[in-house]
Amino acid sequence: MGFLFDSQKGVGLWGGCLRSLLRRKQVDSAHVKANAHHQLAKELSVPHLIAIGVGSTIGAGVYILVGTVAREHSGPALSISFLIAGIAAALSAFCYAELASRCPSAGSAYHYSYICVGEGVAWLIGWALILEYTIGGSAVARGISPNLAFFFGGQDSLPIFLARQYIPGLDIVVDPVAAILVFIVTGLLCVGIKESTLVQGMVTTVNVCAMLFVIIAGSYLGFKTGWAGYGLPTGFFAFGVDGMLAGSATVFFAYIGFDSVASTAEEVKNPQRDLPLGIGLALSICCTLYILVSVVIVGLVPYHAMNPDTPISSAFAEHGMQWAAYIITAGAVMALCSTLMGSILPQPRILMAMARDGLLPSFFSDVNKNTQVPVKSTLATGIGAAMLAFFMDVDQLAGMVSVGTLLAFTMVAISVLILRYVPPDMVPFPSSLQDTIDFVSLQYGVNSQNINVETSDVNGGTSSNLPLLGKKNTVVDYPKIVKQEAQGNYVRNEENRRKIAGSTIAFTCIGAFLLTYAATDLNIPRPVRFTLCGVGGALLLFGLIVLTLIEQDDARHSFGHSGGFICPFVPLLPIFCILINIYLLINLGAATWARVSVWLLIGVFVYAFYGRTHSSLLDAVYVPAAHADKIYRSSGDSLA
Repeated sequence: MGFLFDSQKGVGLWGGCLRSLLRRKQVDSAHVKANAHHQLAKELSVPHLIAIGVGSTIGAGVYILVGTVAREHSGPALSISFLIAGIAAALSAFCYAELASRCPSAGSAYHYSYICVGEGVAWLIGWALILEYTIGGSAVARGISPNLAFFFGGQDSLPIFLARQYIPGLDIVVDPVAAILVFIVTGLLCVGIKESTLVQGMVTTVNVCAMLFVIIAGSYLGFKTGWAGYGLPTGFFAFGVDGMLAGSATVFFAYIGFDSVASTAEEVKNPQRDLPLGIGLALSICCTLYILVSVVIVGLVPYHAMNPDTPISSAFAEHGMQWAAYIITAGAVMALCSTLMGSILPQPRILMAMARDGLLPSFFSDVNKNTQVPVKSTLATGIGAAMLAFFMDVDQLAGMVSVGTLLAFTMVAISVLILRYVPPDMVPFPSSLQDTIDFVSLQYGVNSQNINVETSDVNGGTSSNLPLLGKKNTVVDYPKIVKQEAQGNYVRNEENRRKIAGSTIAFTCIGAFLLTYAATDLNIPRPVRFTLCGVGGALLLFGLIVLTLIEQDDARHSFGHSGGFICPFVPLLPIFCILINIYLLINLGAATWARVSVWLLIGVFVYAFYGRTHSSLLDAVYVPAAHADKIYRSSGDSLA
């Protein structure tokens, strides 16, 4: 009846499957309140978010990365590589900042994809993020024991109950330290978000102090010795601009972690103000520290003479400061502990968000009444990560971590384009409100057919009394009819604009994929490669021009929670972000994609046999967004 349609009824099997993949949920609002049993504590402010962002981003990798990238790619231009990578990461941060302030609920990229793209894509993003955080946390945990062993005099000097042990029958090396630390972090996260963030802030402070020591002490040594690393005959760009850009692609992954801030959106006191500030300040601090550390270390030791395993400690040792290794190793241990907390923190919230939407069992959506933390999801995450960290050497799986992050970054950028040009114009309602929807639908149906029969003067026009189709005493108000025709033309033009914008966004993404794939895969025959590059570049340029020329949707101003951060330079910034992330995804390698494909295939079966049939939108009735408030007022109830 009227303007409503059901999400599943009236379509065949394949049509129903396709409809389920495309169904989108609503942004949480004053009308749509989370169940009180599922409410998280709103305890976080800007300092907490900075602690989470910096702690999750600056891992021990930077203590090794500077040596590897300088030796193989960037040379003395390492600081420029970090700067370019930081700018590239900032593009994704801008997109995250807008969506996090507009849609401040748990789930991060999964939540945004569900609102803007659809259930199918959102499920794959959430499923990929589960893999990312589980393997990421396990890999970080297994990296702690070698650094911790330094304080005991080496790996063989650790106490027997902490040392790694080889089990011949199973051909595995177990790591008790990794499992113990995962359980400690899990217990801390169960206590409360404010308490765990406070501890993470303290640990991150120790790490930052170690990096400041490297910067200050290293600068003193550099000025004292004349910055030997910058006086080489190879010049500043030892490997050329191409090498410097290749180094940027490598160090880009050192910036992954700020998205953990977005996962805590539901627990932020003032998300419209604090989330963009937290994301921006955390990324700025990380970028500044990375650049300063790289400037100092590359200047102390020639890039070709750097120790690839311990570049910073070795640089100080060459200048007679062997004791500095203890400070640097302490910073590395603290960095790993902080990153471990940042890896385990987001996953329970993603599990909780997916369970709220019915895509996972409700077990994961339970929130403890006392701590207001998803304890069950946190324990499940901790147990899974601890088992992996204890039994498996996850170094070979570490590349899979990047897939989830880059997929999330890509979908967040696409979601910004959708939000600006074709925001969802249909709102899902539970089928229990069918009577209210029918009533409102009937009202709108009657009002749309009601013609004013009174005389009026609109824009200087007058009414004329003329017989209509042989019916006497019928009053026709010509200005009113003209106005209705103008409104009809506007609706048709708006529909055409949305169709053009939606198709252009799709073609832009296809163009970005073709261009980056053809430019990366050197095994493609040259004619085919050039053709694909040309087609991809043309589609990308066409999309940028069309999206720049057509108007953005007026509904973007009222979509979600208004008054927050607005991403600048749309559509250029999101398109550039999509291009960078797709390029990095393609360059992860076939072996990584083969492993990830197995996990994603498992996710497809889980969704097909559970998520699709248990979704909270299974029996939803979709209504035009313009009529949603009327239905809310008529129902008089707050919707879960």
